[in-house]
Formats: sequence, C-alpha cells, structure tokens
Amino acid sequence: MVTDVDNILDGATRARAELPTPGDERYDRYCEALADELSSGWADVLAANATDVAQGVRAGLGPELVDRLALGKRHLDALVDLIARTRAALPTVTAPTVGHRAGNGATVRRLPKPLGVVLMIFEARPTVTVEGALLPVAVGNVAILRGGTEIAATNQALAVVVGRALKDAQLPMGTVQVVTDPDRRLVRALLKRRDKIDGLIPRGSPSLIDYCLTSSTIPVIASGGGVNHLYVDRSADLELAARIALDSKLGEPTACNTLELVLAHEDVAEELTRALVRAGAELAEPWLLRVDPRLTAAVPPEAPVAELAAADDGREFLERAVGIRPVAGLDEAVAHIRRFGSQHTEGVVAADPVSVEAFLERVDAATLVVNGSLRLHDGPTMGLGPELSIATGRLHVRGPVSLSALLTWSWVVDAGGRLRGGTEAAT
Repeated sequence: MVTDVDNILDGATRARAELPTPGDERYDRYCEALADELSSGWADVLAANATDVAQGVRAGLGPELVDRLALGKRHLDALVDLIARTRAALPTVTAPTVGHRAGNGATVRRLPKPLGVVLMIFEARPTVTVEGALLPVAVGNVAILRGGTEIAATNQALAVVVGRALKDAQLPMGTVQVVTDPDRRLVRALLKRRDKIDGLIPRGSPSLIDYCLTSSTIPVIASGGGVNHLYVDRSADLELAARIALDSKLGEPTACNTLELVLAHEDVAEELTRALVRAGAELAEPWLLRVDPRLTAAVPPEAPVAELAAADDGREFLERAVGIRPVAGLDEAVAHIRRFGSQHTEGVVAADPVSVEAFLERVDAATLVVNGSLRLHDGPTMGLGPELSIATGRLHVRGPVSLSALLTWSWVVDAGGRLRGGTEAAT
C-alpha cells in the first residue's frame, strides 16, 4: 500500500516538473480534448455508473443520495458547458499583471504560478471527478482525485476518458490520477505527505472536512458543510420569504448552498408558516416542512409537516425538507447562527434597511444573501466564472473557488540595476 502511495506521488512530482506554465496553449487543447473524449465515451461512463447506482440501491441509500450518484445526459451537457466556460476564462485568468512603478523606479508585477500538486477527496458526486480533472489542471496544477467508494466504477471509466484527453493534449499522464482503491489506509497515507502535496481540497460532509483538517498538515481549502439559515425579519414580505425559502432548498436538496432552517421573527412566524405551506402546495414533487412545536397551531390540517426537534439544530437535512423556528428577533437569530451555522451561506429577508445592515454586520459567512435564494451563492451565478467548490475557510480564498483561486503568484521586480541603497549598480 505504501508503494502505491509512493508511485502516485512520484508520478505527480514528475508531471509537475514537466507541465508547461499557466497560459500555455496545451491547456486549451486539453480542455477541448476533455470535452470531446467525455462526449464520445459517455456511453461507457453511463454503463459504469449504472453499476454504482445499482450497488447504492442494494446498500439501502435513500433516493436523494442515489440521485447524487446517478449520471444522465443533463450532466454531460453541464460538464461540456463548464469546460467551454473554463476555456473562455483561461486567457484572462492566466495573464501576467501589468504591474506598477515602485517608489525607487523599479517595476513590480506578478506572474501566475500553479499551486502545485492538489489532492481532492470527495464523496459520491461523480461530476466532481470531472471538475477536479478540469479546473486545477487548466491552470497548471497536478490533480490527485479520490472519490467515494460509491462511485468507484464510474471513476474508473472517467479515468480512461481523462487519460485520453491528457494524451491528446500532450500533457504528462501523471497530471491527473484518479484513485479508486477503496482502502482508507491509502487516504491516510496521502494526508501525511505534505512533502509532496501542496494543497488539499475536501468536498463533502462536515465529518469528511473535519477529518481532513485534523488528520493532515497539508494546507486545506475547506468546502462543504452547508448548515445554512434564512432569517425572516418582521418587516419582510412573507410571500416572498416563503418563495425564497423553498427555492433555497428544493432545487437541489443535498447541495452545500441550500437552506436547512428558517429563523422567523416571532411576530410573523405563524403567518410565515402558513405562507410556506401555501407556496409548497403548488409544487409537483413532495416535500416536508419541519415545524417548531410552538408553531403547530399555525399548520393547516393535512399539511406535509413533521416536528422540528432540538437535535435538528445544526443538522443538514439531506432530503426535500425545510425547518422553521421562531426567534425573538435579530439577536436570537444571530446567536443561533453563530452556534449552529457552518459559515457557508446565510440569508436575510427584510424590507427594513436597518435590519439588513445589522444582519450583515453581525453574521459571518462566506456569502451573505439579502432578499434572495441562498443558492445564488455560486461562482458562475455571481459572475466569478467556473468554480471547483465553495470555501468556508478564512485564508487564501473564501466563497467560490474559481480558477484564480487555484493559482498563486511570483512577484517580479524589474530592478534595472537598482540597489536597496538607492543607487544603481555599475554596468
């Protein structure tokens, strides 16, 4: 097993030394080849994916989790579109800065450099395999990708696709390595190799992210862990608040930027509960409203509800469910978010600008959404370009992990013979 890790890292080290600098035309060719190979090999990917899905069903995974495993035509279309947007963004992202003139007359500028070898550990979304093989590599990084065992067959098929794209673009074969060995000892060994791995990107559950943060000294771009809230002020338009709450959750119930709990000002909590039920009654697919016991009197008969328990605070509902809990006001909402939130995405619905500003000043998260869906926290939607994940850490990058966040920089000082003492060296 150790030999396997050494082989993986030796291949990554060789590839890193051989890769061209960011902005080289071979990265554009790689993107084009990846789209072509993905499209031509999609039938094989789907056949492998069917094996994973069947295994997930036999293992008793719930429908939402099985849906995360499954691939279809819409996923291919989305991935090809992501590749096209990545290609379009590369010239700007990898361009050297113009620079500025320092006080001593030297010119100071920056050159983009890759982070190096990036290890991505993720769970049961096979689309992440393609994203990990695309975005870091497009700006010059080496990617080691280890997905969950639930998608092992799919990842083996995707590894073949990626290998063909690397060959087509004349990039080193070790540039992307998809690890399908289910042995967790291999992951533990990789996490100890700060000498060979420059960055760690975990994507998945809070437990996965916590494990990576506590088991490794490799610098982490932490993402995921979306325990997100929506505070509805008493000044809010409640019909709008209900639509925002449902849109924040039901479009993709297991995404990291979805809503778990509505914190409603106690003056409007009962009416908002009724508004949520009314808005949800118009939906074609079933969903569940988890209601605080103090609000059960506001629930119409036969509404799709369940009791919101104390243990639900700080929990991700990996299903089509939204909770609602009354709070005395902004102070209690902020205290709740600070205790149970994951600093991912938090929102406020309010017509009162004073309430909005107070919320923005006191709540800390990667993105704060005012009078809109929490699912607007998304790189392309925010005009930031393609994203690999959403980071909740406080250093290097916070929010959408775009292409630029997968680069670092070398400062270049064009000194023109100048010395620190203020004189010019003899020529």
